[in-house]
Amino acid sequence: MDIPSLKYIKSYLYQRKQKFRINNTSSTWTDILFGVPQGSILGPLIFNIFICDLFLFFPDINIVGYADDNTPYSLGQNEDQVLNEIKSASENLLSWFQDNYMKMNPDKFHLLLSNRKELKINICNETISSSKHEKLLGVTIDSKLSFEEHINNLCKKASQKVNALARLASLMSFDQRKLILNSFITTHFSYCPLVWMFHSRHLNNKINAIHERALRIIYQDYKSSFQELLNKDNSPTVHQRNLQKLVTELFKIKIGEAPEIMNEIFQIEERPYNLRNEVFVKRHNVRTVRYGTEAVSFLAPKIWDLVPEDCKNETDLIAFKEKIKNWIPDSCPCRICKKYVQNLGFL
Repeated sequence: MDIPSLKYIKSYLYQRKQKFRINNTSSTWTDILFGVPQGSILGPLIFNIFICDLFLFFPDINIVGYADDNTPYSLGQNEDQVLNEIKSASENLLSWFQDNYMKMNPDKFHLLLSNRKELKINICNETISSSKHEKLLGVTIDSKLSFEEHINNLCKKASQKVNALARLASLMSFDQRKLILNSFITTHFSYCPLVWMFHSRHLNNKINAIHERALRIIYQDYKSSFQELLNKDNSPTVHQRNLQKLVTELFKIKIGEAPEIMNEIFQIEERPYNLRNEVFVKRHNVRTVRYGTEAVSFLAPKIWDLVPEDCKNETDLIAFKEKIKNWIPDSCPCRICKKYVQNLGFL
């Protein structure tokens, strides 16, 4: 079939060659038989088209993929079931990559289980031991889903930059110091906050301490309280900003502009009868006192209820974002925002 667009793509991929050079020595030219050109605009698109076959060949395998990062997972009632499913899925994926001229290295595989015991799994003669935490797409996930390791790493990086800012603050103008704060310090806590934002009060205090110290350096103010510094800066805390991002994602779902995966996590329910807010986030039932009550899918509907009606009634995303910047949630139900009452605890 003589289709110009196919001929165009073929000419882009066909008869390409490569060679290597080390110092003044070069190899001979070799034909590229598979893969896509590195550093090109079309490269990522063509690779995504190629890798999508993986999910079509194994519809029964639980796998999440982002570009060339593919992670099989399993849910089960016992360790043997989970390990057997992971082993079978990994071996099938290895076969697919080999058949498609791609290489996966079992010696670089990692195993993460929600179990305190150290377990092992054998894949293609490689023994893989379970670990307490692993980094996945920039987020360190631990076996308890506490995200303590991840947030400690964020705090360490942000604190190092606050130290550098403190040394150079006297040589910089206010605008320059403010730019450093917004571009290099608080941004550490802006990556994937919906994954880890409902962590412990201890970790939140650690983040606030770094934020407070940075604000003191910016304004050269060492007497005001943290809240007074926030008022002076006209900014929320990191946690409050993350709550704003959460409700922004819910608003995207409401107006139909959210990715498909967000519609699976946060389900929108419409009722046949008229209410002040016809569309709202579906509530998830939790049958325990503790477990599941700090999940983002459980807390999201309660936090959405706190959003002012004039924000909920917006139809434009940009207008919603502008309004929500000035929203400081009151009586947030998460454990970070609960107030401590003497002799009673956190309420």
